[in-house]
Amino acid sequence: MVILEQRNESTIITKESFQAVGLKWEGTFAEAGAGGIRAVHSEINRRLQEIRHVLYPDTLLGLSYHINEGGFTHYSVMEVESAKHIPDGMVSITVPTLTYAKCEHKKDQSIDLSYKNMYAWIASQGYQLHKGEVTHYEEYPIHQDPYVKDPEFIIMIPIENN
Repeated sequence: MVILEQRNESTIITKESFQAVGLKWEGTFAEAGAGGIRAVHSEINRRLQEIRHVLYPDTLLGLSYHINEGGFTHYSVMEVESAKHIPDGMVSITVPTLTYAKCEHKKDQSIDLSYKNMYAWIASQGYQLHKGEVTHYEEYPIHQDPYVKDPEFIIMIPIENN
């Protein structure tokens, strides 16, 4: 597929701190590219009914944290009203209030180009990337097959609030 030009309309939003419950994955970028995260998304879809107090049942969150030498941590989670009950093998995480650059990645678009466009837009607007633990996150439609070759999702990249 040759992509001559791809536009990703970006906006700035602030999302209040929230709690989420789901599965944690740690690995390398190569392991992620080979389907490691997709397997975790499949597992969370299979176990959704175990998570209580879900606020947005149609939206699966993929949170990426702690990029380090060769790898990162990913959480496949559901936003919850309360994380008092955590199913076996799952974790809870609290995401702080952050300001994000947000865009929609659509079918037939290059994921790499969507991210490149986002980072270029952030720089062109004079924003700086947030220096905290959250590097980015994605919002997926819960009904979307994690193994679909042409996914649709929302990209959220934290920035410093100027």
